[in-house]
Order: sequence, then C-alpha cells, then structure tokens
Amino acid sequence: MAYSYKGSLSFGLVYIPITLHSSVRTNEISFNLLDKKTLSRIQYKKTCVDCGGREIKQDDIVKGFEYEDGKYVVFNESDFEKLKTPKDKNITIERFVDISEIDPIYFDQPFYVNPTGAERAFALLVKAMEEENKAGIAKTVLGTKEKLIAIRVKNGKMLLSTLFFKEEIQPNPAKTINETIKDAELKMAKAIIQSMSGPFEPELYKDEYKERVKQAIEAKIAGKEIAQPSQGNVHKVSDLMEALQMTLKNTTGAAQKPQKSIAQKKPRKRAASE
Repeated sequence: MAYSYKGSLSFGLVYIPITLHSSVRTNEISFNLLDKKTLSRIQYKKTCVDCGGREIKQDDIVKGFEYEDGKYVVFNESDFEKLKTPKDKNITIERFVDISEIDPIYFDQPFYVNPTGAERAFALLVKAMEEENKAGIAKTVLGTKEKLIAIRVKNGKMLLSTLFFKEEIQPNPAKTINETIKDAELKMAKAIIQSMSGPFEPELYKDEYKERVKQAIEAKIAGKEIAQPSQGNVHKVSDLMEALQMTLKNTTGAAQKPQKSIAQKKPRKRAASE
C-alpha cells in the first residue's frame, strides 16, 4: 500500500520513523458529464481571465493571495517549505487524553501508522497507550495546511486521524427543545432501545443504493426500464404512545439486523470488459 506521508512520530525524546497509509478508499460509481444532444464528453479547461480565454498549462499555474483588488503576492512550494519549522515536518505528541473525551464531530481523515524503524520504541508506545486507553494529541503540517491529530491504538495497531480545529466546527443550528416527556413514554423508548441493541457489526451494512445503481446501469445497457424498488407498507401513526407500542411489538425478541435485500445478494459475475 502506497504511503500518504513519510516522517517521524515522537513523544518526549523518543523518535520513531513512520509512514501513514490511507485507511479508507473511494468506492463510488463514476459518471461522465455529457452533452445532452450529442452525448459527447464535457471537458473543463483552465483559462486565463485576462488572456482572451487562452488555455493555461499546469506548469504555468502558481498560487497567489489577493491582498487588494486585482493585486496578488505569489507563493511557490519553496515558500511554503520555508515556513515550516522542524516540528512542523514531524508528528510530535503534545498531550495524552482519554479517547472518550474526543467528540466524534472532530474526526476528519483516518490513516494507518506503520513504523519504518525503531520498532521496539513503537511497540512500547502501542502497548502503553492501549493499556492506558489514551490517545495522543499532536499537530503537524501536511502539504500546506497545519493539522490537528489524534493518535490511538486498537487491537495492537496504531491509527491516526486528522481532526478539525475548534474554529472549524460550526455551531449547532438546532433549536432548544423544551418538551415535557412523560415517564411512560420514556420507559417505552428505553425498552425499544434495549430490544434493538446489539454489537456493532459493520460487515452487516452494505451500500444498497450503489448496488441498485449498478442494476440500473445493467438494465439501461440491456434496453430495459429501471424498476423502482418496493417501498413496503408504511404505517403512519399520529399518537406517539401508540407508535411506541407498535414499534416495541415489532422489535421485541432480538436486536434488529439489516434485512438481506435483493441489493445484498451476491452479484452475478461480470465479463472482463465490464
């Protein structure tokens, strides 16, 4: 697996050379943009505003900051590198915190951490962090942006996630709700939660919509109409208590697992050209 970052991880005076590897991959279905009449692909060209629409090559493009209307200062890659301190070029743990203290809203992009030396020090850090159930908080510059970082350990493996800074988190626009909750309703809601509770098993959840898109593509290739999936019977209940009672009746017995739908069945083998 190709690495996304090469540098070092340090805590105190201990330095560990590492590489970071992306832990997620894009699994989307790609569509091309086409002209509606000719079905010819649409291309996007980079042009100069004041050059009569002349197309600009990538090598001729630089980054500029507009400090006044129409006036820019230009930055190249060496300028950004000069701004980095030795600390910015490595990942230095500044503090250890309880992992539960980090609100999930702060998590951004996850990576696997792989040591490329000092394996004993790496193994020591992994074991100590896992036994203490701590996450390391650090900062570093990735590309041209400083990133807040959380380093954690699970099942003997180290993972790193970039975090959003506090000022990047938008205030919650949700209004304060001052409804009075009845004891009977709360008891019923808790019973529903208990009846639907179970371990988190990510392998049970599939991207069903993507599978339906694939089936729609095959249908269109074969000249068929797209079949709309059945919605099932939707029961609308206006009374909250009645809705809770019906929900509990339908969920009592075991934790609810995603039902295996047509989209989750094993797809047929595709030809190599497909």
